[in-house]
Amino acid sequence: MITISVCMIVKNEEAILARCLDSLRDIADEIIIVDTGSTDATRQIAAKYTDKVYDFEWCDDFAAARNEAFSKATKEYIYSADADEVIDEENRQRFLALKQALLPEIEIVQMKYANQLEFNTTYNYDVEYRPKLYKRLRTFCFTDPVHESVLLTPVVYDSDITILHLPQDNHAARDFRIYLKAIQRDGGLSPRLYEMYARELFISGKDKDFLEAARYYEGFTEKECSVRQRKIFECILARACRIRNDISGLLKYSLRNIAEGKASCEVCFELGEYFYGIRDYKEASIWFYNAAYEAECELDIRYSGFYPLSRLADCFKMLGDEQQEAVYRERSLSATK
Repeated sequence: MITISVCMIVKNEEAILARCLDSLRDIADEIIIVDTGSTDATRQIAAKYTDKVYDFEWCDDFAAARNEAFSKATKEYIYSADADEVIDEENRQRFLALKQALLPEIEIVQMKYANQLEFNTTYNYDVEYRPKLYKRLRTFCFTDPVHESVLLTPVVYDSDITILHLPQDNHAARDFRIYLKAIQRDGGLSPRLYEMYARELFISGKDKDFLEAARYYEGFTEKECSVRQRKIFECILARACRIRNDISGLLKYSLRNIAEGKASCEVCFELGEYFYGIRDYKEASIWFYNAAYEAECELDIRYSGFYPLSRLADCFKMLGDEQQEAVYRERSLSATK
């Protein structure tokens, strides 16, 4: 049977920390909690479960905090947990069975991360595999009987364990601050964070967040970048231009987006919002329809369903077409919110 260090970083989690740690009973052989500056009872609650509670001065860097927690681990595997996660009894039993039977060559175990859309988080899915359990010390070995080389790709196992993600609130404001600080410090974001920033803007961003982000994404308009990156900055800049009432900019980025292949739902939605704002409801309905049925979602699946369908209902209400209004209102209610 393998041994497991549960490693967590926390701050002001008094309302949910015990719920998480209770669900890890019998699974953890060691619990390590790194506190990044709690001012509530988080540390006292943590102390009921472990004597390995450490302070870490917060530096707007989750990777640094997570690395600090991992550095304290002493068991064979590390389970990376967040306070807003819960493992129900059925999945606890699956985890315990995995602990008994895991083959030593497995270096990463992926688990299903569930219930994200319900809590308005950054990801556009209800369930997706995530790496959660890591072998602490990796053994390097040669492979192939001739022209041998060191096996560098980790051995990954997709388990049937499901982790429930049950956050109490949205952390978008904190994340936006970290993105902007990273851009100022490092001159930009990694390709992964380039997309994550855009995704989080469309899911949780306010007007001011889009305007602040636009200064970063505008820097990519004259650079060589992938089609995916272009589609993303066109979505961001179309929204920012509409917020600023920069109609020339809205047209420029929208037309670029449409000309480069299949239009993005988010861009079609922005065009619909523009025409709705000037009370051209017939034209607005065309673009909302395109967002719902003809375009391709880039960042937030609600822009291909609930949002444009709701606005189509609004358009037909303003046009006095009660029958069509009812049709699209019903469709919006059955779409992802």
